[in-house]
Order: sequence, then structure tokens, then C-alpha cells
Amino acid sequence: MLRIILIVCTLLMATFVVAKDHQCSVNLKGDIIISKQQIQIKGASGNLQITPDGEVTFNNKVLPLTPMQREHAVAYQSVVRANLPWIKQHTEQKLVEAKEILDNLVIRVMGQDSQVRNRLNTLKQNLNKQIDKVIEKRADSLIFHHQQLKTIEADSRILVNESLGGILQDSINEMGRKQLLTGSDANQSLQNLLGGLSGLQQDLEWKKQENNFRQFGQQVCHKIGHMEQLRIDLLNKLK
Repeated sequence: MLRIILIVCTLLMATFVVAKDHQCSVNLKGDIIISKQQIQIKGASGNLQITPDGEVTFNNKVLPLTPMQREHAVAYQSVVRANLPWIKQHTEQKLVEAKEILDNLVIRVMGQDSQVRNRLNTLKQNLNKQIDKVIEKRADSLIFHHQQLKTIEADSRILVNESLGGILQDSINEMGRKQLLTGSDANQSLQNLLGGLSGLQQDLEWKKQENNFRQFGQQVCHKIGHMEQLRIDLLNKLK
């Protein structure tokens, strides 16, 4: 029922879970640190630093560059500066959109005052923390932590599953109170909520949103693939 929130969170990962049969086959191979002065890529291939004007330091050694090498270095660092902030910003926005879809459904079925809405808000905040573990924004830099990709999917699944349990319990409690106060059929109201959540994937608006999420995942995959290919090309040109 809350699968879409997990999907949106894991869009950030190199093995994107944006649809049943779609995965991004590209992984970023190291940590990336973006600052005003330079970008830095630290990983198995070494320690690469590039300034905005294309000066390259590799493993603490400044490299002499041909005009073509410098041009490629400038292009690569420009793409990294553009793509990583874009991925973070838009992934967070997609998470907001997913939460709003579910929140609106809860309002329709259970009302504005439902505790379930607080559960959804807490879940969104916790998943945002997962995003921050991978792309961390600091006052003077943006840092991509590639090792965090190994744990974020499992941690996000745990968060979703724990929230789902709380949502179901809150729903049962709220429907029980409504029955006592109004004499309405709590079981039927609960079935309406669960049926609405389960049937969300059949809704035309849901299908539209799911397609949007899938397209976004493909965009992210393309941007990551482009960054990684430029990095490989640059290292080959520096040999």
C-alpha cells in the first residue's frame, strides 16, 4: 500500500526501483564532494580533484593538461555540479508528491484529524533523512556518499513496514472510536480505507503518477550514466 513512497525514496539509488522491471545498471564508483573551489571524486580509481577552470589534481599531483583534456575536465565537473543537486532536489519533491497522494486519500476516507496523516508525515521525514545520507548538503558543499547506497534500500523498507503497522493500528482504533460515537459500521469504514489504499494502483490518477515516477527514474539513471561515462572518459584521456 505504501510501496510508492519506497519507490520514490529508492529512486536515489544506483539500482533504481522505479518499476517492477526497470533497473538502472550504472553505479557511481566513489564519493563526490562539490564545493565552490572544486569537485572531488574519491574511490577505487584514486583521488581526483577538478577546479571550475579545468585544473586537475590526481592523487595529490597536479597534472599538465592539453587543451582538449582541460576542456573535458571542465565539462565533466560542470555536469556533476548540475546533476547531483538536481537529483537531490527532484527526489525530495517526488517524495512530497507521493506523500500527498496518500494523504489526500486518508482525508477522504478518515477525515482531516486522522492520526494516519501524522504517520505519513513522520514517514516522509524519515525517508528524507535516508536521502540526506546519500546526498548530504552542507553549508559550503554537497557530498554524495556512495557507500550509503548499500543500506538505504533495506533501511527504507524497514521504515515503510514499521509505518504500515502503525497506520493499520491507528485505523482500527479510529474506526472503533467512530463506531462508539456515531454507531456507524467501523469494520466497513476500515475496509473502505484499506480498499482505497490497495485499489490506488487501479486509479487513473495513480497510473498517471506512476508513469511520472517511472520517467523520473529514467531521467536520474540517464544523468548518473552520463556522469560516470564522462568520468571514465576523462581518466582514460589523462593516462
